[in-house]
Amino acid sequence: MGTWGSGNFESDTALDHLSTVVDRLVTEIAEAMAGDPVELEPDEYWGVAVPCNLELLHALARAGYGGADLPKAQVVKGWQRTFMAVWERTIDGLEPSPGFKEERRAVLNRTFDQLAEAAARRA
Repeated sequence: MGTWGSGNFESDTALDHLSTVVDRLVTEIAEAMAGDPVELEPDEYWGVAVPCNLELLHALARAGYGGADLPKAQVVKGWQRTFMAVWERTIDGLEPSPGFKEERRAVLNRTFDQLAEAAARRA
């Protein structure tokens, strides 16, 4: 295994580890999207964790790490359609405070869009 610098991601072992982390984040998202839509509702675990995973993937790609392992932009856009359909169908039942619904919708769409854009740039 090679080491080419003193940075945390400047060795083959570190990049292998990073690839494992990125793969785990992508797999978790893909499995949540393919699973029971109830699990994607805004007050359920994957309804919260999926956007977190998307944000982490984008942060890694923006920093120059893990971009090669991102799903294709059209996959991310498909996830967005699935996730947002569940979110739109269920958010009102949680009686969000005034303004929260619009703000959260914008954040969620931006989160998906920025990852799709990062994936498109690497293609």
